[in-house]
Formats: sequence, structure tokens, C-alpha cells
Amino acid sequence: MAVSLPEVPLVAPAGNAAVVDVFAVSWWRGSRLRENLELYLPLTGLVLMVLACFVGPLIFPIAGPNSGSIVYANVPPFSPGHILGTDPLGNDLLSRALYGGRISFEVGFGAQGIGFFLGSSLGMLAGLKGGIVDTVIMRIMDMFLAFPGLIIAITIAVYLGPSELHVIWAISFFTVPGMARLARAHTLRFRDRDFVVSAKLCGRTDRQILLRHLAPNVIPNVLTFISLGIGIAIVAEAGLSFLGFGVPPPAPSWGNMISQGQSYISEEPYQVLVPGAFLFFTVMCLNLLADAVRARISGA
Repeated sequence: MAVSLPEVPLVAPAGNAAVVDVFAVSWWRGSRLRENLELYLPLTGLVLMVLACFVGPLIFPIAGPNSGSIVYANVPPFSPGHILGTDPLGNDLLSRALYGGRISFEVGFGAQGIGFFLGSSLGMLAGLKGGIVDTVIMRIMDMFLAFPGLIIAITIAVYLGPSELHVIWAISFFTVPGMARLARAHTLRFRDRDFVVSAKLCGRTDRQILLRHLAPNVIPNVLTFISLGIGIAIVAEAGLSFLGFGVPPPAPSWGNMISQGQSYISEEPYQVLVPGAFLFFTVMCLNLLADAVRARISGA
């Protein structure tokens, strides 16, 4: 006896449109285009910001950061000759923001470079040696992590005195522990691998094992956090300068520009918004770049 089956419609009902949307979203999440945009968009923004701060004033000469006149004080944005306005002393805000960006990038890269070198070296040494060496190094790092980083930076900056070089050293102190712990964790992953054990059996010294075998495998993993660390260092420098412990005026810094403009925020909010926008855009690009690089490394 034949059984009649219900006819299946050739056209999917309107409710299945959501399924198409799910497939579209899944395609976008795993697409190469999305991965490239996540990596190259923040990288392009960061490169443009660096070029604007370091190369822009050389190609397109603009007024110096402290060459203003009180006659042109508090000129609003989009005024002739002052596209972003002027500060209470008549200095061009665009000029000061670009020159301040130089200081922020120098502090960020300098502090993170010192933290990366010292932290990676100590972390790999602790992971390789183990025992009492590992315990002593990591307990010292834990002591630094137990204190608020900004408090340590303020203490060092006050002791050394306000200057760009002293700010770099102050910020680098609280970047070392994080790098050391990260480098140690990756060293422990490779310490018992065959190539390290073989090197030990061949009589290689600890220095040779660190430089030839561990460093090439550990350093790339630690480098993925450099971009994020630079953003943290730039924010820390802005905080120190805002509180008066960083780069001293009249040298421009995004932090001291925000500090100087806070008295005029109700009448001229652009005094704070201009340096704040530069700071926000730079740190956002660094954070997005760090996430994209980490995703590329982990997915490889």
C-alpha cells in the first residue's frame, strides 16, 4: 500500500532567512578578509600617527610647540592658520599634539624596550635554572606586582626628578615583572623538549642554551604583548604628566596638555579633547594590533 508523503517546498520559508544570516556571519568570522582588516587597519592607523608625529613637521613645517603669542590665545578650532585651535598661551594645539606624540612614543617604546629586555632575560633564566634561582627571581617579581604600578612610577619619578628619560626608567620598572612571568611560562614549555635536553647532553652552557635554543622560541611569543605594553606605557606617561610628575612644561605631552586644559573644559572643551583624541586613537590602535597579532600567533 503506497503511502503519500508531504511535498517539500522548493522555496525555503521566510523563517529560514535567519539560517542564511548565521552562515553569512560564520563566513565573516572565519574569513581572511576579516583577519586582514583586524591586523592592517590598526597597523595603518599607528603608522600614520607615527609619521605624523615624527616626519610630518619636517615635510610640512608647522609652528613650534611653544611659538605662540598671547594675542592668539584660545582661538577656536578650524580657524585660519590653527586648524585645531590654540591654547591659553596662543600655542597651536596641532603642533603641540604632534610634538607631544613624539614624547609619548619615545616613552612607550623606550620603557617597553627596557622591560622586554630585562623581563625576558630574567624570566628565561628563572625558567631554565629552576630551583633557588627561579624562586628568588620570581618572588622579587611578585613583590613588584604587589605594589600599584603607577605608585612605583610616581615614587621613582619624584626621586629622580621630572624628565623624559626618568619617566622611561620609572615606567619600565613595572613592565619588567609581567614580561618576566610571561617569558618564564614559555620557557617552561620548551625546557624539557628534546632539542633543549640534547643541548644539555652535548655539554652546552646555560648561556648557549638560552641564546641559541630558548630565545628563538620564547621571544616571538613574548613579542605579541609588546604592542599592548606600549599602549599601557603611553597611558602611564600621560598619567604621570597629568599629575605633574612626568615631562615638565613647557615641553608638550598629551598628559600635561590635558592637565593644562582642564581649567578651560567648560568654555573651551577642545583644549582637552584634542590631546585626548590623539591619546585615545593611538592606544586603541595599539590594543587592536596586539589582539590581532595574538590571534595570528595562536591560530598559526
